Amino acid sequence: MEQLSGKLKRYFYFALIFLFNCFPIKKNKIIMFSYYGSQYGCNPKYISEYITEKTPNEQFDIVWAFNSTADRENIPSIRKVKIMSLKYFFELCTSKIIITNFRTTDLFVKRKDQYYIQTWHSSLRLKQIEKDAEETLPGHYVKMAKKDSEKCDLLLSGCEYSTNIFKRAFWYEGEILKCGTPRNDLLFSNDSFLKEKVSRKFNIPAGSNIVLYAPTFRNDSDLSVYNIDYSKILKSLKQKYGGEWTFLVKLHPHLSSKSKELNFDEFVIDVTNYNDIQELLSISDILISDYSSLMFDFSITKRPCFLYVPDYETYVKQDRNLYFNLLELPFKAAMNNEELIDIINTFDNVEYEKDLSIFNKKIGSYEEGKASELLVQRIHEVCFSQSRGNLNEAV
Repeated sequence: MEQLSGKLKRYFYFALIFLFNCFPIKKNKIIMFSYYGSQYGCNPKYISEYITEKTPNEQFDIVWAFNSTADRENIPSIRKVKIMSLKYFFELCTSKIIITNFRTTDLFVKRKDQYYIQTWHSSLRLKQIEKDAEETLPGHYVKMAKKDSEKCDLLLSGCEYSTNIFKRAFWYEGEILKCGTPRNDLLFSNDSFLKEKVSRKFNIPAGSNIVLYAPTFRNDSDLSVYNIDYSKILKSLKQKYGGEWTFLVKLHPHLSSKSKELNFDEFVIDVTNYNDIQELLSISDILISDYSSLMFDFSITKRPCFLYVPDYETYVKQDRNLYFNLLELPFKAAMNNEELIDIINTFDNVEYEKDLSIFNKKIGSYEEGKASELLVQRIHEVCFSQSRGNLNEAV
């Protein structure tokens, strides 16, 4: 009975799509998703905010699709729809531009005059993706990914290394915009108001330095690998840099329900449910991560980044293959707490910045803090058929 109900729902959804695809496309309407409607964040958020802040009012009609719109009331200058609702299908079918950071399902039936922009969700990654990791991916995902790439009109890239990965592994032969990563534009600014906002939300003492621990998830959801010795690290940071320090811990969204199972010290704050990791990166003085692509984002700030990988030997054998040798990256890696404290104590910022410079040349970074601006120029052209030369006069 449940299987029959599911089939009937799909027939109903496709009937709605067929109906709404008969309506005219609104040339200035943009619909956005982030992680299948679960959040207001990542690249789509920063593209959306650039449009609302930098373009004339009502030039674009921005619609965000969420799994739930109940807690999205404070987002200005956009309209909101609940995914799978009648209104959602109407907005999706009549939008000129579709922007997401993940794969779309077959319930996005792209029309001839629609323009689909795939921003992806990292500027560069350590773990192999898509075709490069096809043997480790579920068959249904691979099928969906291939269909999604066929619908895609434009793919964003943050560096030449990523561009080459996309050409080889994304099942995509279309245009790649070498503009940088919209969500990383924030990391080129030093926003004191943002730090004040986050500090107020989590009662971080005024003037406190911030160290952010943001590891990725493990396939077995093992929490024992997050056995950071917070008190000893805070003590080392005070001795090394002086001042007061606060530890923020943000687990991967896959582990949001498990963060309460970890034991935190007095100056450790669980920020796992904070919606925007880029804001946390922006205000942090130091990042501790592991195999997460956040290390590459954070490197834009040139602030210290350390990797805590107590499961390194098993991870590299059991998980996906890696694009880089973790131990040869600019970020010092520790296999236990003693090693982590030692690399903090002996950290050399001059050497670190030199290594970052060499690495950025190796990957051919496009990041200049202008990704959203460059993409919105393209969006303007697509929506209004206007050349770039005339764009600055219009926007």
